[in-house]
Amino acid sequence: MTVDVIGAGLSGCEAAWTLANLGHDVKLHDIKPKKFSPAHEDENFCELVCSNSLKSADVYGNACGLLKEEMRILGSLTMEAAKETFVPAGAALAVDRKLFAGFVTEKIKSHPKIETVCEEVEKIPDGFSVIATGPLTQGALAGDIEERTGKALNFYDATAPVVSYDSIDMGKAFTQDRYGKGDGDYINCPMGKDEYYAFVDELLMAKRAVLHEFEKREIFEGCMPIEVMAERGPDTLRFGPLKPVGLRAPDGTRSYAAVQLRRESAEGDMYGIVGFQTNLTFPEQKRVFSMIPALSRAEYLRYGVMHRNSFLNSPKCLEKDFSLKGDGRVFFAGQITGVEGYVESAAAGILAGINLDRKMRGKDVLLPPPETMTGALAKFVTTPNKDFEPMNANYGILKKDGVDIRDKKERYKFLSSRALEEMRKFWDKIKSEV
Repeated sequence: MTVDVIGAGLSGCEAAWTLANLGHDVKLHDIKPKKFSPAHEDENFCELVCSNSLKSADVYGNACGLLKEEMRILGSLTMEAAKETFVPAGAALAVDRKLFAGFVTEKIKSHPKIETVCEEVEKIPDGFSVIATGPLTQGALAGDIEERTGKALNFYDATAPVVSYDSIDMGKAFTQDRYGKGDGDYINCPMGKDEYYAFVDELLMAKRAVLHEFEKREIFEGCMPIEVMAERGPDTLRFGPLKPVGLRAPDGTRSYAAVQLRRESAEGDMYGIVGFQTNLTFPEQKRVFSMIPALSRAEYLRYGVMHRNSFLNSPKCLEKDFSLKGDGRVFFAGQITGVEGYVESAAAGILAGINLDRKMRGKDVLLPPPETMTGALAKFVTTPNKDFEPMNANYGILKKDGVDIRDKKERYKFLSSRALEEMRKFWDKIKSEV
C-alpha cells in the first residue's frame, strides 16, 4: 500500500524517508519545480532561508542542539545532510544551503521505495497520507484542510515572547489579576514614569525583522505589533497592554505602567508577555524588553514572531500521534502542526512517519517520553490549550519532575543527558517491533 506525502520540505522529506526505511512505498508530492511559493526559489527540496537555519550545535546546553541529537538517534535525513554539507560557523550548525538541498533531493529521488511527483495537490488524498505543506499552505488544499478540521487552520502567526519563571525577578513583580478577579494567574511587572518612557524610546528605535511583501498586509491587519502601536503616541501602550488600571502592588501603590505575564504551561514554569506581539529581531527583543525591571535577566524560551504561517489548532483537531481526529489515516507533520522552526518541523516529520507506520501495522501509538525534546514538543502541540500558539524547542517544555538543580548549566546538562538516554530506549523499542 502506497503512502502519499504532500510537501517536500524538511518535515515531508523526513516523513517520506522514515516511512520508506520502515518498508513502505511512498509517493512524495511537491509543486516544485513547476511552481514556487512566494518564499522559495530553489528547485530542490528542503530549501533553507539561511546557512545557520538549523541553529545551535550545542547538545547539552541548547534545546535545539538537544533536539538535533535526538533526531540523529532516529536516523534523521536532515542531520545526515547537515553533516555532509557543514560549514564552520562557531557554535552554530551551519550548512551550505545549495549543497544541503541538493543532497536531500538526491537521497530522496534515489531511494528505491520513494516516487517523487511534481504536482499541486488540491485535496487531502484518500487512504494513508502525511500532510506536510508547511507555513505557506494555501489555495484549494488549505480550503480542504479547513473543511476537514472544522475551520481550525490559522493563516498568520503573531506570537508574544515567552520567558522562564525562574528568570523573572519576583522582587520587582507581584502576582494579581486585574481588579482582584481570578486566582492570581498573572504576574505583573511595574514600571515607573522614567522607566516607561525610556522603554518606549528604545522600542521605537529597535531593529525590526524584514517581512516578505506577501506577508505585510495580512499580518498587520490581523494583529498590531507592540512597536507599531507605540508609534501612535508615547502614552498609547500605558493605555493599552501596559495599562496599570486595576493593579496594585502588595503595599497598595499603583505603578505608572505595568507589563503582565500570563502562564503558558500547567506547571507554571513558562510565562508569556501579554500583548507583546512583535516584529523586532530576536537580539532587539532581548535588549529592549530587558528594560522592564522584573525582566532584566529574563531567559527567553520563545521570542515573538510575526510571519505568514498556516498552522492548525492542533490540540483541537489532532490526536497525540499527529493523526487527524475522525480519520486516523491522515497525518500532519511539520510547521503546520504548530511546531516553530526548521529543526522542530523535521522532528515532527519523523514522528508522523513512525506513527503512521505503526498505524498501518496495527500497533499502538508510541511517542518519545516527555523527558525528551521531541516528545515534549509532540505533547505541547496536542495537549488542550485554549490559547494555543506555535512553539519551538526549549527547556521549559521538558518534563522536569524531580529535577532540582539550581545551576542552569548543570540542569540543562542533566536534562539533555536524560533525554538522550530516553530517546535511545524509545528507538530501540520502535526497531524491535518493526
